[in-house]
Amino acid sequence: MKSVSWLRFGVAALAISLAGVARAEDAPQNCEVPAYLLTTEGPLSKVADAVKNGRPLDILVVGSRSSAIVSASDANAYPARLQAALKERLPSVPVNISVELQPKKTAEETAANFVKLVEGKRPNLVIWQTGTVDAMRSIDPDEFRQAVNDGVATLQNAGADVILMNLQYSPRTETLISVPPYIDNMRVVAQQRDIPLFDRFAIMRQWNEQGDFDLFNPTHGIELAKQVHDCLGRALSKFIIDAAQRGPAQQN
Repeated sequence: MKSVSWLRFGVAALAISLAGVARAEDAPQNCEVPAYLLTTEGPLSKVADAVKNGRPLDILVVGSRSSAIVSASDANAYPARLQAALKERLPSVPVNISVELQPKKTAEETAANFVKLVEGKRPNLVIWQTGTVDAMRSIDPDEFRQAVNDGVATLQNAGADVILMNLQYSPRTETLISVPPYIDNMRVVAQQRDIPLFDRFAIMRQWNEQGDFDLFNPTHGIELAKQVHDCLGRALSKFIIDAAQRGPAQQN
């Protein structure tokens, strides 16, 4: 297992910090995700090939950290929970996940490092979490879309599958920053580049609205964070495997 660095993404007002070791029983029973939120037409052919042939599945998670809060443990962050879920679903496939933080960087600034990152890590799959910093800085949405498109093109040209992950949902910060233009433009890029978009924003909003999590109340802190990240990791594992089944290696 590659070292999984601390990953703390999303807007600071959500105030999610992580500590201790997450356990499956910590997650609520009802963090299910509607099927339409985990459906994608974008294939993951490199992932499918690795799974079919039992080769290592090397995943690189890239994103910016918008909170200064630091945890004493990495085990609760969703990349670690994703790794655990994938190992459970794919027991014969070595699953390695590494994380690269690009603190306070916009999509354009993050994408400028992609060539170097991919050359060093050589992942089958890159999960690019973006949009938060751009929204907080009110970057022009058209410029944001172009930066995301160029970044995805760079990753694809380097031979990696790509999943875009949008912003973290928070009912508190939704009134402070304009989120829809960035979410919409990420969806446009995903459609144009034929890649999956993991709609974390809609998934977390669904959990909040149906009462699985109270994301408005920051006092829940550590336990809330553990549950949310565990649920995100499990949802993302299903999303990846389902998308990989669309790859040509799985269809032969």
